[in-house]
Amino acid sequence: MARRTVTTAAALAASAALLLTACGGGDDSSSDDIKGADKGSSSPSASASGTASGNSPDLSLPKDFELVFDFDKPSDAKHAAALTDAQNYIRALKHGIAQQDPDDPAYQFYSGAQATQYAKSQIEAWVKGSWTITGTDKYYDDNVTTLSDGKGVLVTFCRNQAKSYSKEIKTKKILRTEENLDSYQTFRLLMIPPSSSSKVWKTGNIEVIGKAKECRR
Repeated sequence: MARRTVTTAAALAASAALLLTACGGGDDSSSDDIKGADKGSSSPSASASGTASGNSPDLSLPKDFELVFDFDKPSDAKHAAALTDAQNYIRALKHGIAQQDPDDPAYQFYSGAQATQYAKSQIEAWVKGSWTITGTDKYYDDNVTTLSDGKGVLVTFCRNQAKSYSKEIKTKKILRTEENLDSYQTFRLLMIPPSSSSKVWKTGNIEVIGKAKECRR
């Protein structure tokens, strides 16, 4: 089965520059491996609830899809809140895929700038392919750091999508592939602090790096 990759080059290039600057530089290349057919990419369920109150969007996910965040809660309250809403952004993106709605309000609630366009492009790819999500999507090895200017937080973590698959909506056929280096990714999310109009930490920029050997375990 052919692997499907969706990229928004200009946006991701800008994101990479921002994120790598925040990290102090690096040679990592930015790639957005959504895995439409073949190694589906997505999975939700478990851990992390929204930091907003009653106006939080619906983040429910399919019963046959489990989203696992194996994270350690930071002792710093600001870091803990940023990490929680980074998880909510991922969950919201998966919710949009499950709903087959590129304009789903969930991801828009938890994102801004490039991260909003990223989520929209991912959902559009799944809708175009007539795929939905199934399986188990795992995220782990989190790291949260305050940017040097003190205005934002950088959240990084690993992903293992070996057991996360795409499923054809019409036929219900699950598109499976064997675990390999493509199963592992590194995520970098630039989190923007809550504002007077928003009570959550929004993902402003996201960078996804494929074939992440450091995440293999």
